[in-house]
Amino acid sequence: MNKAFKAVKGMNDCLPAASPVWHYLENTLRQVVASFGYSEIRTPVIENTQLFCRSIGEVTDIVEKEMYTFVDKGKDSLTLRPEGTASCIRAAVEHGLTYNQQQRLWYMGPMFRRENPQKGRYRQFHQFGAETFGIADPDIDAELIAMTAMLWQKLGFADTVRLQLNSLGSNEAREAYKLILVNYFKDNFEQLDKDSQRRLDSNPLRILDSKNPELVDLIKNAPKLNEHLDEASQLHFTNLCNKLDVLGIDYQINPTLVRGLDYYNRTVFEWVTDALGAQGTICAGGRYDGLVKQLGGQDTPGCGFAMGLERIILLLEQQIELSTKLSPAVDVYLCMLGEKAEIEGLKLARKIREQLPLVRLQMHCGGGNFKKQLKRADKSAARLAIILGDDEVVNQSAGIKFLREQREQLLLSQDDLMNQLVELLK
Repeated sequence: MNKAFKAVKGMNDCLPAASPVWHYLENTLRQVVASFGYSEIRTPVIENTQLFCRSIGEVTDIVEKEMYTFVDKGKDSLTLRPEGTASCIRAAVEHGLTYNQQQRLWYMGPMFRRENPQKGRYRQFHQFGAETFGIADPDIDAELIAMTAMLWQKLGFADTVRLQLNSLGSNEAREAYKLILVNYFKDNFEQLDKDSQRRLDSNPLRILDSKNPELVDLIKNAPKLNEHLDEASQLHFTNLCNKLDVLGIDYQINPTLVRGLDYYNRTVFEWVTDALGAQGTICAGGRYDGLVKQLGGQDTPGCGFAMGLERIILLLEQQIELSTKLSPAVDVYLCMLGEKAEIEGLKLARKIREQLPLVRLQMHCGGGNFKKQLKRADKSAARLAIILGDDEVVNQSAGIKFLREQREQLLLSQDDLMNQLVELLK
């Protein structure tokens, strides 16, 4: 017997039972960004490898270890996108969207990283992100944070997440701080783990983000980045905090909050939770004012965020009341008893779909007696069943059976059915 195929490790199927929560999350995301006036952008999943090397940085774990890179038949080095910001900027620059303009964009789709798969963290994962261009003031930083805060409120877990903030300062101030930090860690080199020792010369800021409990005290006593900010970055950060205070958004200033990607400057922020164990960050963002120029555009300020949707799904699934927010895939199940009813059912189903497009109707297929059809109707999770038999065909009527409520069955003319169906589903 031939061996059955299985999904590639770290690449997960989304089965029909899981789809409603994904639809709920995706629809909520679209509603929130629309309320802030953001426009959708869609980019290819494959890009030139150098796009990510130049934006993310060649000495990051993503580029060194995690990217899915291959040489195609034209001998070009191509990569499945590991994140969305670089692709968004590439598209914006290529099509002239950043030239003397302000842009507010959002995207959603699959990303790829060859990490060790674990719950909520897969090799093909789905990311939602927002990117803004052409706005240098902290107004846009505050807007992006306010957008995410509204999202948590709408999704129902605002009380389980908290906002952490920091400023990385200007590129010049950060480079000066790196020298101070490197000297500090070199004086304590033997206390560093192997991963931190490796990062000391290539990406020393990442040591501050280490999850090794043995490094807690060493990191706590390290020089603080926010004590070495340039004046303009300090003013920017103070203004941002003032705006968040006005909006009533609580935050914690975390001086060890940094970014693994080279392109960030000034504001960095994360939304974190204790509800997911070690995978506590559900959204991360900040400013990247030099990245557009680095990728071939004119000097344009940028700010954005991204979130892994699998982790958001895990939080949603912890909500007891979530089922009340999810719509079933089917509203109405059409049962037909006899050949004439099957013909009449085809016509009625088409009429409902054309005139009531928001009603989700599933028509019974495969024959069977009344009991079997009602069992299928119940399994579909439909709110009600429409029943057609010989009598209903003759009288141009339809029976209505309520599947989720204790209500008396109705018999309506087909005209009345068309007029009342939407109301019956409320």
